[in-house]
Amino acid sequence: MSAATLARLPRQVPYIIGNEACERFSFYGMRNILVQFLISSVILAYIPEADREGAAKDIFHSFVIGVYFFPLLGGWLSDRFFGKYDTVLWFSLVYCAGHACLALFEDNRQGFYTGLFLIALGSGGIKPLVVSFVGDQFTQANKSLAKVVFDFFYWTINFGSFFASLLMPLFLRELGPSIAFGIPGVLMFIATLVFWMGRRQYVRVPPSRGEDPDSFYNVARTALLSHAPGQGRPGLVVAVAGVVLAAAMLLAWGLHAWAGLAVPFWPAGFHFVITACLVLGALIACGGIGVSMQLERARGRHDAAAVDSVRAVLRIIIVFALTTPFWSLFDQKASTWVIQGRDMAVPHHSWWWPSWLVREAAQMQALNPLLVMLLIPFNNMVLYPALRRLGYEPTALRRMGWGIAFSGIAWIVAGLIQLQIDSGAVTSLAWQALPYTLLTFGEVLVSATALEFAYSQAKGSMKGVIMAFWYLASTFGSLWVLLTNVAVRNDAVTARIATTGWSENAFLMFFFAAFAFAAALAFALYARRYPMQDNYRPAG
Repeated sequence: MSAATLARLPRQVPYIIGNEACERFSFYGMRNILVQFLISSVILAYIPEADREGAAKDIFHSFVIGVYFFPLLGGWLSDRFFGKYDTVLWFSLVYCAGHACLALFEDNRQGFYTGLFLIALGSGGIKPLVVSFVGDQFTQANKSLAKVVFDFFYWTINFGSFFASLLMPLFLRELGPSIAFGIPGVLMFIATLVFWMGRRQYVRVPPSRGEDPDSFYNVARTALLSHAPGQGRPGLVVAVAGVVLAAAMLLAWGLHAWAGLAVPFWPAGFHFVITACLVLGALIACGGIGVSMQLERARGRHDAAAVDSVRAVLRIIIVFALTTPFWSLFDQKASTWVIQGRDMAVPHHSWWWPSWLVREAAQMQALNPLLVMLLIPFNNMVLYPALRRLGYEPTALRRMGWGIAFSGIAWIVAGLIQLQIDSGAVTSLAWQALPYTLLTFGEVLVSATALEFAYSQAKGSMKGVIMAFWYLASTFGSLWVLLTNVAVRNDAVTARIATTGWSENAFLMFFFAAFAFAAALAFALYARRYPMQDNYRPAG
């Protein structure tokens, strides 16, 4: 980046990037030691030792679901009431309180779970806003710099994540959980302070406060409720069917959880988190389909640009939905891959292995942010220009589709490693570097690209909410993991897996790889007809 380019960057951007670097250290610092801590902690002492790994995975992915669910709340509060700056600041304080609970209650189940909830609430609440807040600092006049900043923003996220992933497992091992969970809390306080220091320089796009007659909600409601001469309201029927389905799922869960009644069509393993995600999915899917079916009825009652904007948002949600299998694979690097690494041999005897630093399997997660920091400049300066010279334009959607496919390749390699472990052979932890590299390449293609894509596709007051829908993709990614965990606890499924000759872990790794390949194909087919948008603020 040249000095001239740096001079034209908005001067408030470094405060946001500094905040994000500290916040990401804070988040990944606690997240990347969570499974490792839970397996051996008194928190899960009431569970038989053989079942603790599975329970730790369930807790981890339930936490991830919360982290990526609460962006809906943060985006709604920001767009409707408080604006991005105030919402980020207040949720950051909740975030700090959550870290304090983890440090103070590392041996108390209720206190520890309260801390996880507060971190999920605080982290999720600010998640859709910080990225879009960066975008708000740009106009049409300097939007060419936005891609550079979005990439650098993502690079900075991984800078914080790298040191957290590398050091926190050592701190947990050497200093104990109270200090290990306390350090991320201190970093989160610093992140909040840095963000507050830039308060006088930020561009603050005012919230809609619910006064926009052409908001997404108002246009969607008009479309669903409007009559057309000689036509029924099939879209409304679909939307109401989604509400009925959601109510039925909640009732089934309630009858089982509270009354102890067995509901034939509702698996006993579908706890509240799974049920809530399925309810949300039914409401979004049926509501979106219903609005799409009758959207043209809103023309004339709302501005044409607003109706087109709602249509664009519905298309974006489909793109996001098709990335959920990627997140089901990606987030398991902090659960399934850490557990796999515990059964592998750390190659301390090898001259090239940094035994003075890397002592735990959980530290392999540091490869992910390190590779991100290397791959982003490599892609931008080497790979993408080379592809353009060959006549292939690496558009945002093409990059995302290939990223999903590379995640599937990574899990095939992880599955082959698991087969080696299952055979009884001593397997070096260093072999995990290969799937980490493939998965990280996929992440750069999907996630770094999506930061730019999601902001540019959303109009005006919808930016915070559409970013929340992007992060919600991770919620449903972890939902697929929880659903799979429930399925493999079924005797019939377990027996079926046994007929393959593979262990349960190996079978699931190949299953998730196939899931990713199917999603990549569907994504490519949809991306071919997706109309790209350009929604940066006008200059001046």
